Amino acid sequence: MRPQSTEGKARLLRTAGVSAPAFWHAYWTLRPPYDRGEILGPGYWRQVADSLGTHFDDHRIAQLVEADTASWSAVDDTMVALVEELATQGRRIGLLSDIPEELASYYQARHTWLQHFQLLAFSCRIGHAKPGPEAYRWCQQALQDEPDHILFVDDRQEDVQAAEAVGMRGHLFSTSARLREHLAQGASASD
Repeated sequence: MRPQSTEGKARLLRTAGVSAPAFWHAYWTLRPPYDRGEILGPGYWRQVADSLGTHFDDHRIAQLVEADTASWSAVDDTMVALVEELATQGRRIGLLSDIPEELASYYQARHTWLQHFQLLAFSCRIGHAKPGPEAYRWCQQALQDEPDHILFVDDRQEDVQAAEAVGMRGHLFSTSARLREHLAQGASASD
């Protein structure tokens, strides 16, 4: 998926009706348990409201869940094409993504290209999130392969370094063209 959209961020702020700095601080500080599936959207948004010293009723919470999901819903079509290409080549590929249940359900209901992954490791369903070592170890065990046979690709250096710390090979994603070059040099594409 693409990074959270500017329009989506603005919509979240409008829906919450609070100031940007305080909102984003609460949003990100309280996010890890939500991404790990320890709570669902309503519980997360109640915590955000409490942190901001306000109250979100059930209607507002539903709007915030929908706005949050929409803000993360854009897909990078060049990466989808690469995933499909790798699957056609017979490469084993997996996905490790830090997302809450509402977003995981949204993606699975709308994106058939997810079927190309032998492993879908959504943080909300495995109980672990990047850059925690448990997330990478969970994936390695699920893939039933040695860590050094796994190439982990991510656009965050911290996440790539964490994968390398558990023995995986890492590639810092910048463009699909660079990733293609890296894969052409003989790297195995299990992420």
